[in-house]
Amino acid sequence: MKKIVVLGSTGSIGRQTLEIIRCYPERFKLLGLGAGRNWRLLAEQLKEFRPSAAALAEERELLELKDSLDPSQCPDLAWGRKGMEDLAGLPEADLVVVAITGAAGIYPTLAAINAGKDVALANKETLVAAGQLVMSLARQKNILILPVDSEHSAVWQCLNGRKPDLIEKIILTASGGPFRQLTKEQLESVTVDMALHHPNWVMGSKITIDSATLMNKGLEVIEAKWLFGVNYSHIEVIVHPQSIIHSAVEFRDGSVIAQMGVPDMRLPIQYALTYPNRLSGPVPRLKWADLKGLTFEEPDLVKFPALGLAYEAGKAGGTMPAVLNAANEVAVELFLRGKISFTGIPVLVGGVMEQHKIINNPGLAEIMDADRWAREIALQSGV
Repeated sequence: MKKIVVLGSTGSIGRQTLEIIRCYPERFKLLGLGAGRNWRLLAEQLKEFRPSAAALAEERELLELKDSLDPSQCPDLAWGRKGMEDLAGLPEADLVVVAITGAAGIYPTLAAINAGKDVALANKETLVAAGQLVMSLARQKNILILPVDSEHSAVWQCLNGRKPDLIEKIILTASGGPFRQLTKEQLESVTVDMALHHPNWVMGSKITIDSATLMNKGLEVIEAKWLFGVNYSHIEVIVHPQSIIHSAVEFRDGSVIAQMGVPDMRLPIQYALTYPNRLSGPVPRLKWADLKGLTFEEPDLVKFPALGLAYEAGKAGGTMPAVLNAANEVAVELFLRGKISFTGIPVLVGGVMEQHKIINNPGLAEIMDADRWAREIALQSGV
């Protein structure tokens, strides 16, 4: 019986994680749930799974949640950063699933590692902004960081414990999003509704926009550097519109191992939860006869400059990846609110990066200061 805490339980990844847990009541016990502001959905989850503790991002929503629950069945409740960190460090927990969106995921991830818990990481921003800190601490504490992103899970499965010095190249596949065939001029007219319709994946709004700009793939490049210990020159992005090959590894001898499956996030989530085992689950099987063709193409960095910005930030190092990530979060939110255009997202991010003075080998405080600075500059630029 593996005891699990899920942070970000009301989001897309969190809900799918609970779906997997629901399928295996004899294997998983849910100890804690953390969410943002959706207290109504969290209340339903608490009534179903009966965890011992829960947390919300804000106190106001926590009071609403508390009023909605039967006092005799109410778990221990907390809010804010400390509430999430306390959940991540629950003494009885074996595994903490971090599916919180944004840089807010850094703190509970570090708390889980310090408490000796393995982490199933679905939060890109944690490794983008603080990869060196997180991975160094995980090695020091002998903690597993289990990737939940489909691409990183694929690479992890392809490597199967092999050392980084055997890798010639990590190949991260990208669907290309819904706009890969549009011209640069047509991209100027992309609306929020258009950008929120991904051709292959069902995801939250922020990651869906990131997928459309290819910033999501750029963030994954930086993640891959920290997860697998390779240089950026050994990480390649290739557009694969069918999203059947989730990623691949080319080894020094020229052989390539790829991981394939239907585009369903429950598959990498389940593997992270059940590792090192593989169980029969709810994910549909790949039907080979239905595959009419798998195609691949180079990403267009002129139409989608966000990917290039991510490589630039990763290679610059220090606090620059944190700045990239924070500016992008603000830019995506401004786009969703109709304040900037779709093509204005990478323009805004690049402008903030140009103004940043990099701090090398930053501590957590310096990373978070850079995060706050980038958000302020991005907001000012987007007004």
